Amino acid sequence: MPSFLLEVGTEELPADFVGSAIQQWRSLIPQSLQDNSLSASSIDVYGTPRRLAIVIQGLPTQQPNREEEIKGPPAQAAFKDGQPTKAAEGFAKKQGVALEALEIRATDKGDFVFVQQRIPGRPTAEILTELVPQWITKLEGKRLMRWGDGDLRFARPIVWLVTLLDDAVLPVELENGSEKIKSDRFSLGHRVLSPEKVIVDHSNNYVDILRRAFVEVNPQQRQNQIQEQTQAAAQKVKGTTQIYPDLLAEITNLVEFPTAVVGNFDDEFLNLPAEVITTVMVTQQRYFPVFKADNSDELLPYFITISNGDPAKSDIIAAGNARVIRARLADGQFFYKTDLSKPLESYLPQLETVTFQEDLGSVRDKVTRLSKIAELVSAQLALSENECDLIQRAALLCKADLVTQMVYEFPELQGVMGQKYALASGEPEAVATAIFEHYLPRGASDHLPSSIIGQVVGLADRLDTLVSIFGLGMIPTGSSDPFALRRAANAIINITWSANLQLNLHQLLEQVATDFVTAHPQARFDELVHQLQEFFLQRLRTQLQEEKAVDYDLVNAVLGDNDLEYKLRALQDLLDVRDRALFLQSIRNNGELEKVYDTVNRSTRLAAQGDLNTTELHPQLINQELFQKSSEQAFYDALVQLEPKTIAARTSRDYQQLITALAEIAPKVSNFFDGPDSVLVMDSDPEIRRNRLNLLGLLRNHARVLADFGAIVKT
Repeated sequence: MPSFLLEVGTEELPADFVGSAIQQWRSLIPQSLQDNSLSASSIDVYGTPRRLAIVIQGLPTQQPNREEEIKGPPAQAAFKDGQPTKAAEGFAKKQGVALEALEIRATDKGDFVFVQQRIPGRPTAEILTELVPQWITKLEGKRLMRWGDGDLRFARPIVWLVTLLDDAVLPVELENGSEKIKSDRFSLGHRVLSPEKVIVDHSNNYVDILRRAFVEVNPQQRQNQIQEQTQAAAQKVKGTTQIYPDLLAEITNLVEFPTAVVGNFDDEFLNLPAEVITTVMVTQQRYFPVFKADNSDELLPYFITISNGDPAKSDIIAAGNARVIRARLADGQFFYKTDLSKPLESYLPQLETVTFQEDLGSVRDKVTRLSKIAELVSAQLALSENECDLIQRAALLCKADLVTQMVYEFPELQGVMGQKYALASGEPEAVATAIFEHYLPRGASDHLPSSIIGQVVGLADRLDTLVSIFGLGMIPTGSSDPFALRRAANAIINITWSANLQLNLHQLLEQVATDFVTAHPQARFDELVHQLQEFFLQRLRTQLQEEKAVDYDLVNAVLGDNDLEYKLRALQDLLDVRDRALFLQSIRNNGELEKVYDTVNRSTRLAAQGDLNTTELHPQLINQELFQKSSEQAFYDALVQLEPKTIAARTSRDYQQLITALAEIAPKVSNFFDGPDSVLVMDSDPEIRRNRLNLLGLLRNHARVLADFGAIVKT
């Protein structure tokens, strides 16, 4: 079966586009082939800084033939007195069939004429000629460009095309104004090691031919080589290195023939904080730092860079890179010494010159707001006086390092340098740690703050940002979230869960919103609080489903669907909503949920026809004198015994007590519905009907302490 090669040769592509384009093609091309009734045994997508390529194996020579049913005119218009009319003749002629091939079939809209057509499959080569330009032009990127006098848009100018179906060139042409890029079998090797043209004789040989031209087109192979060479290079200088995933991904798409090169810098720079050195290396220079083999926290005066040049010139490459990093580290050393010349607190006045947001004032104003919010959080958590004092000190200083020279030059070090400068200024260690930790988590895979001081300051910082930005009406829409509000809300939830903080988020949002509206009278309090509540509820939903792996219907059951009681309960106690969701998932997994589901769900559906308040648990409103069957009395007695168990479960958040109690009551409820002494709930007597609906309503309310069973889907 034929194989096909497409190589799009370009000027140097941005590293992020290479990775993105590979992922796009991995989904686009299989779907495109399927849409055109073409199968393939394998589809490999490759990419380097100078090319994107695909090799498709096991293609058919043509599409399969297919049968297609074509609908014609209504039967009464096509035939009159059993004879074909002009309409039938015209339809048959258009479809290229004899009148005898026409069939009459019944449809929802009456009888119509149909014909079965056999459509031969088109040759694969013909289809690929049409698809290749689409595959190229459908790639999306952040900064696509035009070149020459044409309208073709791509990440960088396209220089050459290789399109081979087995060993034959498939003629493909891209037009770009007056320029036409025609496909051939000529590729280019490595720019330095093999600059001459490379002839690809067969699509199956593409990878090996380019490899002989010093181009490793397979990004996974390049990544493996980089990892292996980097670790080996570190071992040669008796060290080890850390492979940063983002850096590895970027470098992989910056080189075609990777070579690890070891360079060194002066020992005197090791007096700098390790974070400064690694930031210079990783963020600015794309180097891998080298650590001591027996102490991965202590740096050695070496770095490893991945060269895309001639391995024979590694010494020259190392020397050039060393000159660059020495200059960078010298700058860092100057910034560090200058910043340490005065205490961290002295930088506070400069925060007044840094704008946080045009309508929200300076960063110093933000510090004032978050300090007050930290007081509210501390009060809720009933922290000690000493803890409150440390929190206020950390809140005051948490942004001071933003105006230091080091953080101005290396923004990635905010919080890191604040911690170090705080310690150097004689601040308590808890304050210094909190200055660093209040930024955590900085991303989805980052650590969470471990100290209560850092946790509270981090919560206060994010609450201020959320309420303030929402108050200005700048609510995230779609993928637009310039202030990272989704990440901030997720962090609040995860910090609360991780540290098991008994936080009433609903109350906090109202308190902070009150202060915001006081300072910004144009904002509407009720609207602001509602928007924040809905935003956090959506974040809770996402966190429970995606991070905690709770089924969607169980999340609906604890958060409610337009159920104010559940919404407020979730926001008033984030720990409780987490525990209830995880507990529901666990009893679904072990089968306990199924034992009570039918009984509670049936009761919940019927109770909706009554008027019992959903928070009522006490059976005092049941009139026992209206009982007509023993099953009613048994149901009532079981509810009396259930009440203290439900209250205990709610108080201790030990919901196993409640589920066990509901399982015990289930047979009595089943007898109430379907047993030999069953009742008709919707009795003609309104008092009896209401009494029975109240029995069911009470059972529903007990179950609602855990979740809304009406939202749970039976599995």
